[in-house]
Amino acid sequence: MSRDQQLKEDWEQIVAILAAKFGEGEQLNLDAIIYLIGVQELGKGAIEFKKDDKVNLMHIAICRLLEPFGYYEFDFFDDEGWPHYKVVEELPILKPGEQTVLMKESIVLYFKQQELI
Repeated sequence: MSRDQQLKEDWEQIVAILAAKFGEGEQLNLDAIIYLIGVQELGKGAIEFKKDDKVNLMHIAICRLLEPFGYYEFDFFDDEGWPHYKVVEELPILKPGEQTVLMKESIVLYFKQQELI
């Protein structure tokens, strides 16, 4: 099976699992999945977040997702328990489609590490 086909199948499996658990059966888009990963990584559960917190949750998720690719490295938890990352290597300039593929690959890897798939 080609790498692209494997990624497609793994991605569809993740979307189906998350839709059943968090989307009331409706598919979640890439941003929603990134947000859920941010909530998971913060570790405070499903609480009400302010708009700025939601942006920060997505940032946490992106840093965590791109950490295995060498772009970010965990640095510390602040006094409120929020994780902080430092840039190890600047992200290359990617076209929107390439960004989507990188994020999907990183999400698939994340859920494989979490043993969801």
